[in-house]
Amino acid sequence: MENGIKLDEIDRQILDLLIENTRIPFTDIAKKLLVSAGTVHVRVKKMEDADIIRGSSLNLDYEKLGYSFIAYVGILLEKTEKTKFVIDQLNAIPNVTVAHVTTGKYNIFCKLRAKDTNHAKEIIFSIDDIDGINRTESMISLEESINDKKRLMHSIFNDI
Repeated sequence: MENGIKLDEIDRQILDLLIENTRIPFTDIAKKLLVSAGTVHVRVKKMEDADIIRGSSLNLDYEKLGYSFIAYVGILLEKTEKTKFVIDQLNAIPNVTVAHVTTGKYNIFCKLRAKDTNHAKEIIFSIDDIDGINRTESMISLEESINDKKRLMHSIFNDI
């Protein structure tokens, strides 16, 4: 790997279990993998020190929280020098959950979560009103069909 750290099958299995449940106790991982809890701790620490593991995240069920509407917004800027300003403005809108500076058709591409179409319209209009944006194009997500962190990790492990 680029950073010089060598990962083996035990590391992959630890990552598998942590991807499934970031809150799983190291003792449970150790029992499943037939290694000591100390081994799990040392290996996780090694991956954290190498920045392979960065913190842990919590997965929320947005549908149960009433925010099941997902839209994607492609943003075309008046000038690329406005990129940082626009990103800062987007960051102030809590419903914008992801934003990427991109090449191609859009300068910025972002994902937003809303309660319904009217709520999404309000958010999109607030994005449209940001100084420096020439125009936006919106797409509604009908269904999230793939959201799988494990497949990529397994592919990476097969490459190394």
